[in-house]
Amino acid sequence: MPIPTDSPALDRGLLRDDVYRRLRDAIIDGTFGPGEQLRDLEVAEWLGVSRTPVREALLRLAQAGLVIAQPGRSTIVAPLDQRACREARDVVAAMHELAVHEAVPSMTTADVDEMRAANERFERAIERGDVDAALRADDELHAVPVTIAANRALSAVLDQFSPLVRRAERLRFASSHARESVVRHAELIRLCAAGDAAKASALAFDTFYGLSSEGGDD
Repeated sequence: MPIPTDSPALDRGLLRDDVYRRLRDAIIDGTFGPGEQLRDLEVAEWLGVSRTPVREALLRLAQAGLVIAQPGRSTIVAPLDQRACREARDVVAAMHELAVHEAVPSMTTADVDEMRAANERFERAIERGDVDAALRADDELHAVPVTIAANRALSAVLDQFSPLVRRAERLRFASSHARESVVRHAELIRLCAAGDAAKASALAFDTFYGLSSEGGDD
């Protein structure tokens, strides 16, 4: 397992969620590729933490479908599975549809401005070919209605299934179709600002449903 040497160690006081996020992102961005063996001791040394939060993170990643854990043996990065990606995409699309539908009636001008600013960051990232920054901006945009909806069950489902969809988003944002996402975002923001919960939520669903394991719409 090749350990990155240019990543800062985590503060030992940080929560296990940070370990999970670092591992998740390393899998999604290809630092750890499909079939790569993940040894908890080596990962713990890389992140500067004990083995316990690493083991907990690997269990969560297994539930999300990003790793395959074999009790008493090894844990490997899961191969790209088109069926699993489609299934996760369908669930994520439904959750974002629900979030937008619940959030739009309560949205303020500041909320809409926050989404618009995120889309501007997204567009700039796409223009300079910065996929990581585009993914962060995309997250920030879609997080606005999710936060407003304040539905804990919805958030838990997204936390579990979004990582698989993220692999498709990376492909999408690195492709020539990335500019279309800017337009979709702008239309979503317009509908939210107009208070049209039905059309906005339908667009949110279509945005994620268009994704596939080979990179669809977003």
